[in-house]
Amino acid sequence: MARYTGPAFKKSRRVNFSTLETGKELARRPYGPGQHGNARKGKPSNYGIQLTEKQKVRFMYGTTEKQFKKIFERASKMKGMHGENFLKLLESRLDNLVYRAGFASTRRGARQLVNHGHITVNGKKVDIPSYTLKVGDVIGVKETSKSHPAIKASLEARVNRVEFINYDENKMEATFVRLPERNELNMDINESLIVEFYSR
Repeated sequence: MARYTGPAFKKSRRVNFSTLETGKELARRPYGPGQHGNARKGKPSNYGIQLTEKQKVRFMYGTTEKQFKKIFERASKMKGMHGENFLKLLESRLDNLVYRAGFASTRRGARQLVNHGHITVNGKKVDIPSYTLKVGDVIGVKETSKSHPAIKASLEARVNRVEFINYDENKMEATFVRLPERNELNMDINESLIVEFYSR
C-alpha cells in the first residue's frame, strides 16, 4: 500500500483524532468528511474500534501499512510493554525526530527535508525518513541548508520541545538523549487496542 499523500485534515476527521497533534483539523468540523460525515452512525464493533486506533497512529506518523507492521513486530522482541515499545520505536524514526526538534512544522514536512538530503545524523547525510536513531545520536542540518526558508520559519515558530531531545541553537543540532516516557507521548492513543488488533 502506498503512503497517503492527500489532505491530512480529511484523514484526521475520518478517525476523529488530530493526526497533526494541533487540534486544528477538528476545531471547525469535528465529524467525518464527505456528504454523510455528519450522519448518525451505529455503534462500532470491537474490530472497528481497534482498526480506527491503528489508523490514527499510522496516519499520525505517516507510515505505510507494511512499515507500521514491521515496527510493531520489532517492538514485540523488546523487553517491556509491547504497545509502549511500539510507540517508542515510532518516535525514534528520523522524520519524527526532525519534526520534534523543530526543523519542520509537520512530520510530512520533516519527511520531505530528509528525502531531499537536508538532514544529517552524527555529521553524515541521511536521506531515509524511516531511519531509526539510537540514544545519543545527533541530528543536524547540512551546512548548505542552514538558511533554508522552511527550516528557519519552523525553528522561529517552535515554542517548546520534548524533553527527550536537547537542542543546541548555535549549532542547529538536536541530540536524542533518551527514549521517551509514555506520559510524554500523545495520551489520546490507546496502544493496547493496536496490540489487540494485530493479535487477532
